[in-house]
Amino acid sequence: MNHHRNNPSPRFLELQAMYRQMHQRGEEFLGVPAEKTFPGFSLDAQLARIKSLVTRTGADTMLDYGCGKGQQYQPRPIKDEAGEVWPSVIDYLDIGELVCYDPCYEPFSKLPEGKFDAVICTDVLEHCPEPDLPWIIGELFGYANRFVFANVACFPARKRLPNGENAHCTIRPPQWWRELVARIASGYPGVQWEFWIQYLEDTPNGSEAREEKVAG
Repeated sequence: MNHHRNNPSPRFLELQAMYRQMHQRGEEFLGVPAEKTFPGFSLDAQLARIKSLVTRTGADTMLDYGCGKGQQYQPRPIKDEAGEVWPSVIDYLDIGELVCYDPCYEPFSKLPEGKFDAVICTDVLEHCPEPDLPWIIGELFGYANRFVFANVACFPARKRLPNGENAHCTIRPPQWWRELVARIASGYPGVQWEFWIQYLEDTPNGSEAREEKVAG
């Protein structure tokens, strides 16, 4: 069955309900309160890469798809690689408009309207069921005028869902993600894209984190 926005998989709806519960109650397994559950600060590790794309494409409007609670955009000092300090993420990125969307957090749960120069999606896709990923990634591209940026992990998460399952429900090797994203991106030839795939590699010293960039 082909799933889409108006016909997501039953698993998608089940996970959505659990993530809404976690936003409201926190991570009960770990004793993490609601206000510190999915705050959005994982964006910080990707800021320099996103900034580079903004500069290169001249993007001025941005959609954060799967933004969590959006606390990452509250005023706070952001230091760039040159040591310069910016008063907020929005100032650092030098964008004129930011829209937050997260279907599991009520304040940002309304589906965005229109299109945006840039669409970012950080630490989200591995939390989505495999049958729904084609339409979700397709939405990222459908909202974008200039570029799509995302990162994805190919290993289990530290977080657990309320039912005890690992929060990363789609764990696939890098090649699988490369092929999926490239296939969907081919339908949007005017949109640049950059995906960072994070994985673990066995070495003589044990498993070590690696990442690779896939772009088009």
